[in-house]
Amino acid sequence: MSACGRILLAAALLCAACAQLPPSPADLQAKKFEIPDGGRAAIYVVRDLAGFNDDGATLLLDGTVMITTYPGTYYRWEVAPGTHRIAGYASDSGNISVNVEAGRIYFVQQWVAFGMLGPRSRFSPVSPDQGRAAVMRSELIGGR
Repeated sequence: MSACGRILLAAALLCAACAQLPPSPADLQAKKFEIPDGGRAAIYVVRDLAGFNDDGATLLLDGTVMITTYPGTYYRWEVAPGTHRIAGYASDSGNISVNVEAGRIYFVQQWVAFGMLGPRSRFSPVSPDQGRAAVMRSELIGGR
């Protein structure tokens, strides 16, 4: 094979390695933005922007349910009505409380900066339009 042929083959292999996988069934389902059954609400936490830190940031919902976000990811929790707290884990002291009503969907944007002891999350509620757009640009955590 000529040098030119090897270069073309290498370029083709690199392009194939960068091909994006199709969304998972769970990701497609979450992006339908359906209202949960059984008098529950949905909270989406989305980290669609790189911010200042590409590292993982571990979050807790109500002190128990643990996920780790990365730039370009989101997660959907289905919760009972009431106040729920999303908080960073360990040295990440970022947190937000979200008061939810049954049959509604809420969106929380997460930004992560690098602190002295690790990642530091900042949270902000966003409008449904902003939240849906951010989720559509992102991939569900654990969706594969």
